Amino acid sequence: MAEIQPVRGWRYTAELSAHIDDYVSPLFDVVSQKQREALYRNELNSIHLSVPRGEDPAGAALARLLEWQQTGVLRQDELPGIYVYYQYFRLPGSSREYCRKGFMCHIRAYDWSENVVLRHENTLPAAVNDRAELLARTQFQSSATHGLYRDDDFELERYLDEAMQDPLYQTEEDYQGARDVLAVIQDARVIRRFQQVLSRREVILADGHHRYEGSLAYRQARMLAEPNSTGQEPWNFHLMYLTNAAADDLRILPTHRLLLELPGGISDAEFLAQLEPYFSLLSMDDAYDLPERIAGKQWAFGLYLNGLAYKLRLRPEVHEQLDWDTTPEVKNLDLTVLHFFVLEKALGIVGPDAQRAWSGVAYVRTFSECLARVDRQEARAALIVNEVTMEEVERVCHSGAVMPPKSTFFYPKTIGGFLFTSIRDDEHDHAFYAPHLAPDSGL
Repeated sequence: MAEIQPVRGWRYTAELSAHIDDYVSPLFDVVSQKQREALYRNELNSIHLSVPRGEDPAGAALARLLEWQQTGVLRQDELPGIYVYYQYFRLPGSSREYCRKGFMCHIRAYDWSENVVLRHENTLPAAVNDRAELLARTQFQSSATHGLYRDDDFELERYLDEAMQDPLYQTEEDYQGARDVLAVIQDARVIRRFQQVLSRREVILADGHHRYEGSLAYRQARMLAEPNSTGQEPWNFHLMYLTNAAADDLRILPTHRLLLELPGGISDAEFLAQLEPYFSLLSMDDAYDLPERIAGKQWAFGLYLNGLAYKLRLRPEVHEQLDWDTTPEVKNLDLTVLHFFVLEKALGIVGPDAQRAWSGVAYVRTFSECLARVDRQEARAALIVNEVTMEEVERVCHSGAVMPPKSTFFYPKTIGGFLFTSIRDDEHDHAFYAPHLAPDSGL
């Protein structure tokens, strides 16, 4: 199963790490234009490596990286380690503080066909090419993708907690309101225990499909160019943040659908009439009650249309009409039901490919934003959904299928610039890596 390796992390020098909030950045696919402009003004912010700009962005990132390494902005740790990464956060409307526990390391960049790293969504080729080009030029990874392994015994958490007694640094509060804390494990015997546990596990890719596929593309190119490679070269590996799928602090937030238009210029009344054959519709007095009224109910949705709120629930007998060529696990998802019976049957956007290409739908995480945009007439309607569960993600991944677009929003996101790793050819010149050592039988 999954092969992981410790890394000699590159990190901001101690003086800069004392103010790490100034140098971390959101992931490339969630950073807003306003955030980007503010971050670019800081000449040492990690966004210059993760989302470079200019006529030759990858070349600009490489030049910046070499400058930072030569001037000591970034320094490499002497010993390889597994980097413990905790994120403390609260959810809107809740006083509970969650702590998502995980660790960062290198994982072999497995092809999807090997069924070791499993995906749950499709990617856009242009975004993959962008990430692959940046990786090929810099051979440097500025943000970890997020992977999930399942360990119901929570065996590794005690080592993570021990490491957190002596953190390297932490943010006060990142862009999403989380507090991020970094520590490191450099005990070779403990590291080999991590390797042994993961060697019996599959990994579900929770977040970072484009960056992971960028690593796959780069690895494939290097393998073609170097047919005598051993498989242990650094470019065979990818930086990943691994968390336990069994943990209660692993949170997935819903992503609602905002209908920017109704195809064919249909009226609100016509839209409701076209929903009637498939859904029972219940008018509601207060739109802000929608999330509570649909919570925990299968195939139930909220609809906000021209200031009026409705609870929709699929008529069970019509579910068998869902004839998309996918697995039963995907057909049972709320979002598959929504996309098939609302977008295809009621609105005439036929098939997953046409729906992905349709410009009339937007994906919005915040419930209040959905209502506000309809009220401002920026959208015709909002479709409010429940969150996907971790069990649903696992079932879909193990069925070999993928979910509808924007099905999951694992919260919080990891941040860029907290830890960097290199995949240069000389990166494994350390006694821990050579010769490659199999995990011990135990501690």
